[in-house]
Amino acid sequence: MGLQPLEFSDCYLDSPWFRERVRAHEAELEKTNKFIKELLKDGKNLIAATKNLSAAQRKFAHSLRDFKFEFIGDAETDDERYLDASLHEFSNFLKNLEEQREILALSVTETLIKPLERFRKEQLGAVKEEKKKFDKETEKNYSLLEKHLNLSAKKKELQLQEADNQVEQNRKHFYELSLEYVCKLQEIQERKKFECVEPVLSFFQGLFTFYHQGYELAKDFNHYKMALQINIQNTRNRFEGTRSEVEELMNKIRRNPQEHKRANHFTMEGYLYVQEKRPAPFGSSWVKHYCMYRKETKKFTMIPFEHRSGGKVGDEELFVLTYCTKRNIDTIDRRFCFDLEASDRPGVPVTMQAFSEEDRKLWMEALDGKEAVNINFFNINLYERHNCSAQLDKIGFTVIKKCISAVETRGINDQGLYRVVGVSSKVQRLLSLLMDAKTCNEVDLENSVDWEVKTITSAMKQYLRSLPEPLMTYELHGEFIVPAKSGSPESRVNAVHFLVHKLPEKNKEMLEILVKHLANVSKHAKRNLMTVANLGVVFGPTLMRPQEETVAAIMDLKFQNIVVEILIENHEKIFKTLPDATFPEPISMSVSPPNAPPRQSKRQGQRIKRPLAVYNLCLELDDADSHSSPREDTPTGSMDSLSSQSPTPAFSSSPSGLLDGNHLIMDSGDLAGWTTNLPGQSRPSMVSWMNTPSANPAATNTASSTFFFPNPATGSDRTVESIAHRKARAVYPCEAEHSSELSFQIGAIFEDVQFSREPGWLEGTLNGKRGLIPQNYVQFL
Repeated sequence: MGLQPLEFSDCYLDSPWFRERVRAHEAELEKTNKFIKELLKDGKNLIAATKNLSAAQRKFAHSLRDFKFEFIGDAETDDERYLDASLHEFSNFLKNLEEQREILALSVTETLIKPLERFRKEQLGAVKEEKKKFDKETEKNYSLLEKHLNLSAKKKELQLQEADNQVEQNRKHFYELSLEYVCKLQEIQERKKFECVEPVLSFFQGLFTFYHQGYELAKDFNHYKMALQINIQNTRNRFEGTRSEVEELMNKIRRNPQEHKRANHFTMEGYLYVQEKRPAPFGSSWVKHYCMYRKETKKFTMIPFEHRSGGKVGDEELFVLTYCTKRNIDTIDRRFCFDLEASDRPGVPVTMQAFSEEDRKLWMEALDGKEAVNINFFNINLYERHNCSAQLDKIGFTVIKKCISAVETRGINDQGLYRVVGVSSKVQRLLSLLMDAKTCNEVDLENSVDWEVKTITSAMKQYLRSLPEPLMTYELHGEFIVPAKSGSPESRVNAVHFLVHKLPEKNKEMLEILVKHLANVSKHAKRNLMTVANLGVVFGPTLMRPQEETVAAIMDLKFQNIVVEILIENHEKIFKTLPDATFPEPISMSVSPPNAPPRQSKRQGQRIKRPLAVYNLCLELDDADSHSSPREDTPTGSMDSLSSQSPTPAFSSSPSGLLDGNHLIMDSGDLAGWTTNLPGQSRPSMVSWMNTPSANPAATNTASSTFFFPNPATGSDRTVESIAHRKARAVYPCEAEHSSELSFQIGAIFEDVQFSREPGWLEGTLNGKRGLIPQNYVQFL
């Protein structure tokens, strides 16, 4: 279990648990800060200490190996797991470099030292300043509140009103500062991984570039580095998308905190001051308690809490409420007071003081006290629902089918399909025409030039978002998310397969129509740039919406995308076959996440498992759709589907492949060996494959094809030449696992070898039989 999300609504409760979660986040950032300081120190020693190079490298490797990032929520994505494991991988590579004791000038200041120093100064330093402000404002707020509550009720009404206004203004300022601090804490927690790992990765790039004797080791590192770069980009992209959602939620709560109060099993909860009587002549004292009440059981719980000491200052007290009455100011020299009586202490009332008159009214209502005001605070609707007529009826199915037919007829190859949004007024006009039974049949989407493709796709998405509940239902939302967080690729598919068939029949029918269409869109990804991963980003929030809008739900957006990717990649199996009736329900979250993928090494002569796909990096959107909504303009660095749990390659940085300020410059020989394998995976995913041959600088009889690599910083493209050979020789034996594959021994010669449409595979002929060959099992002749 990682760090608990910090909900913005909790800023207004300021509960003990909220404070504990804040301290956990602060402790994690302090740990990260210490780690970065140590890493910077070790990096500088590595540059300066030429004679002690081996010792410095060993220490640096030790620092990397022992640190592990914490995460927000209850699970990580596959990319985040690989980022977590990357420091350990870096450590192993660095230990191997110890054997090469050459003295080289390492220009790592720009790639490692400055970025980490900048991150520590600008990001972690900013959090420290925010913490100081938060702590200072906390002390000021509660001190002023205590002073205010001690005011005598006999003072003039004007003085009391002025004091009330001052306290209220101070509380609003405190809540504003609290919201900003919580937002900043979570932002830095999400940012730290790629901000820390990326400079380290750049350091390794420079290290291998300058170490000529480490060139062979650098080639072994290439495939992992390529995969990690995409993992970093994926994590960065999700961070950008999540940050916009979190900020939007924060602003909603800032505008109206009561409407976004989180649902829980307590009828009322919050801070109250409890009068504790002392023996004469000491009078009484007022102690702040965090109180919780459940109306169904009439159980009232009090926990003494002191913010200065940072936590609870005593044991909680639980009693069953008998009655509650309001205290008038003529019976006590304090305002906002009321009495409670417990069933086990009849005739001994407990006097409590609320923060304000409104706060007292809310407590009186919840406690069924006398003079209670009819304010059902906790039945406030938590969400603003779309008041529209969208339904899964005959009209709805007609709308979707007409839109899909038009898109597949007119715009299946349009770049950025479903990501480029239409003009809002046109979208609303089209949707109103389509959802009107009188005009629906008259709208000609396939032949009319009045309706642009982007208008049609936006109308489709708007219709799906306007349904009373998402297509994949609120009830099954959590169950769909669970398998995306853990388990093997096969278990993920089986789980989603099982759950789809639990959907209501109309929901399942509509989902099948839509997913079949999205699978067709993804087949044209080389033209429309909409890979399975990109479609997952667009349709994840559309098909799956949480019932409660919280930070924790926003953190699950990335897993919603994975579920949609699984649906698209496996739509034939999921919708055309029945699920295994013995599949366990509910799906267990105890499945251990996979370890980081092992490195392949051709030099060690080891037989490796079947290759995973290395995905086509040319499928990157430009900035043309930057005007789209926050949910739809999430950056798309990942060309890979996350559903298969596979690491994906990124941008080369070896001695013959350098990433300069704006472009990726690579030699064709560096494209070899970009495959990697995972435990339990025997088949690669069906997504766009970037065909890369084995490195063979001596090869001359080649056919050339061009691929584009977007630079992560500028978005510019750089062409890379890929070599296609006609003959190949087996370097490892293989036993076919399917009728479409070939079995062969070491040394077998394959004729007419071509790149297969299935990622990670070749097609070839052996002894008159044609079939599939794992690409990294052969060497081209």
